[in-house]
Amino acid sequence: MASDDCRKDDLLEDCRTDSGIDSYRSILKSEEPREPSADFSGPRDKFATGEERLDSAYGSASITVESLTEIVGDCTLSSAKEEQAHISELSEQEENLLTTITEDGDTILHLAIIHEEELIAQQLIQLFPKEVLDIQNNLYQSPLHLATYLNLTDVVKGLVEKGVSLELQDQDGNTALHVACQHGQTECATEMTREISPSKLAPVLETQNWRGLACLHLAALNRQHQIIGILTNKGADLNIQEGTSGKTALHLAVELHDITSVKLLLNRGANADAAMFNGCTPLHLAVGRQDAAIANLLCQSGADTMLRNMEDETALDLADGNDDILALFPFDDIQISGRSVVGMKF
Repeated sequence: MASDDCRKDDLLEDCRTDSGIDSYRSILKSEEPREPSADFSGPRDKFATGEERLDSAYGSASITVESLTEIVGDCTLSSAKEEQAHISELSEQEENLLTTITEDGDTILHLAIIHEEELIAQQLIQLFPKEVLDIQNNLYQSPLHLATYLNLTDVVKGLVEKGVSLELQDQDGNTALHVACQHGQTECATEMTREISPSKLAPVLETQNWRGLACLHLAALNRQHQIIGILTNKGADLNIQEGTSGKTALHLAVELHDITSVKLLLNRGANADAAMFNGCTPLHLAVGRQDAAIANLLCQSGADTMLRNMEDETALDLADGNDDILALFPFDDIQISGRSVVGMKF
């Protein structure tokens, strides 16, 4: 028989908790507010509702470490070996308690992660089947999304080892790996890619959020050099185009004047002549931004100086009298009608 501690009818009534990452902003009634363990301005602001809500538990009591522990109680496992046997012994009431979903779509696992109770979260990961671990709340955040936002690497590892889906997208179209790339959660990104087969990881790397950005684009936009290395080592398409203007990660790095990312991407084999939807290459962008250092790097990597965009402009046309830029275009490279100027008779 499972413990009577798990049988709490009152905990099943009036479920009302903060959904997802918003609950991190709430004020706990019975404990002092805690500061986030990492820079949390991104996701917190992103999901701000403009309202401060109390973190109410199952029923009228506030959720605290103690109440979470009490809810889990003896329903957690003493060892992995006992998992199947223990689950079969759970009463229907206990199963309902552990799988109850609040009005905001959160399971008890979501709540444990939100409150950074890693031990409880790990116990629940072992207890729950994969289908429960993949439940998304009203913001379409899975437990993996939340653990990544909060940089709970061990929880991310536990979820990945249990086989949760990496392809689930939140309300902005981001997978958990997108979140890691955007917020620089390098260890979480490592755990999400370490033991994953290329065939299983490829769809995640190709997924674009609702802004048309793949994981590599977000890593480049946020200057996450280590994560760029992780993604390229795992077979990310270096030349994948974002959905709005057709920029590759190399275009984005050039726009940011991020020479470190430019070098990294070129060294990994990024196409220096990749064209946006308007025909602009990374060299067009570098010259247009008067960035002689990056323009030089692109030329050294074999960028074609004579490619024309949809405005029929070459990179040289955009130099605008910049001597440092013009020095990159020796006269013997200038062509007329496809023929080199050098040696031509006028």
